[in-house]
Amino acid sequence: MEKSVEFEIADYIKEVLEMKEVEPEGYSPLTLAYIGDSIYDLIIKTKVISEGNKQVKKIFTQETSSMVQASAQSEMMRALQPLLTEEEHAVYRRGRNAKSVSPAKNQSLTDYRRATGFEALMGWLYLKREWKRMADLIKIGLDHLSECEEEKKQEK
Repeated sequence: MEKSVEFEIADYIKEVLEMKEVEPEGYSPLTLAYIGDSIYDLIIKTKVISEGNKQVKKIFTQETSSMVQASAQSEMMRALQPLLTEEEHAVYRRGRNAKSVSPAKNQSLTDYRRATGFEALMGWLYLKREWKRMADLIKIGLDHLSECEEEKKQEK
């Protein structure tokens, strides 16, 4: 069976950088959240810059931050939870229930924990190379955020 281009690239990076094989189930939920936060941030930044060249300050302060803050990730999880498989939900729950070293900054504890669960799920999907599923869930979550923004605008 022929490998996809994505797997060839991932295998090449792993080989060149001499990275060990990863078993996502062996990582703590906070480690999964750490990688999930990074990959989600990269995806959002890539999405924002793909919409056209802008001033960096505008990109970071207005567009990117509104999608990567804990409250946004928490809101995304409200839409995603009914769509998760049993295994995905277990990973999310482990992340949500993990005891974080640092307290939530300008976020409610509920939003912070739900966001940590979201990030753990993204990290787990990334390490399992389930990139299509990860992208599909992010798309659904971002669409939900857009709908929430529209509702807020209409209420004003």
